Amino acid sequence: MAQMKLQGIYPPIATPFNYEGELFKAKVFHNVNKLNRTALSGYCVCGSTGESVHLTPEEKYTLWGWVAEATATDRLLIAGTGVESVRETVALTNKAAEIGYKLAMVRTPHYYKNLINNTEAQVRYFGAVADQAKLPLMIYNWPQTTGVDISVEAVVRLSEHPNVIAIKESSSDLEKLKALIAQVKPGFQVLTGSAPGLWKGLEAGAVGAVLAFANAAPYACITIWEAFRTRQPEAAEDWQQRITPAALAVTVKYGIPGLKYAMDLNGYYGGPPRMPLIPIGEAAKREIEEAFHEIRG
Repeated sequence: MAQMKLQGIYPPIATPFNYEGELFKAKVFHNVNKLNRTALSGYCVCGSTGESVHLTPEEKYTLWGWVAEATATDRLLIAGTGVESVRETVALTNKAAEIGYKLAMVRTPHYYKNLINNTEAQVRYFGAVADQAKLPLMIYNWPQTTGVDISVEAVVRLSEHPNVIAIKESSSDLEKLKALIAQVKPGFQVLTGSAPGLWKGLEAGAVGAVLAFANAAPYACITIWEAFRTRQPEAAEDWQQRITPAALAVTVKYGIPGLKYAMDLNGYYGGPPRMPLIPIGEAAKREIEEAFHEIRG
């Protein structure tokens, strides 16, 4: 497990719903088949961008199965399995393993944030999941949404666990990313979750990225990765400047509804989000159209 390499770009794929709010199988296959034609390294299914908090366990099983069926054989499948309790997170993780997934992305629990927002509780939570999980774990930290920020100390301690192999750090805090890279156990992998900070994150030592933006613009993300990999910093910086306004629009400003509209623009199926999220308005659509004018899918 510890030898699994997570280099490259992984989209946490958006979940297609029809206009009755049901999972849309045909559009799952449409999106994955289109993504299969890119040089993405794999897919994360039922992450935050996939509206995992809006999905029942049975819907997660269904999505994992559909994506596994559609995915090209050279792609790594990552299951978003983190929920609030150790018990349910382990159950979801082990179900994903049965379906054929190779890695579990587990977010920080956050409902009782005043009790979990400390190093000891975080180490115990992820350690308990890792002890029982049939998949290796990637910690997922997104404090802007959860209100819980896993500490560098907790990640350093967890990096010693043989079944915790990586972290997706989505805080956009470059100094924290650098601290993680400097202090974790050798071989533990740090990925960035920030499209606006992709180049800086890779330059700092991140091995790859899990990017919502890659749902709508995978080629642009891959271009930055390839420029990094082939040591062309000027090209990487140029592309980073090109994508940053669009990335900020569909991640920070308008979130999943904005991202889904950008997917529709670029030949993927975004469709509606699941309520209580609502589609964006006309002014936001015009802003996203302008931001994506020269960024194609």
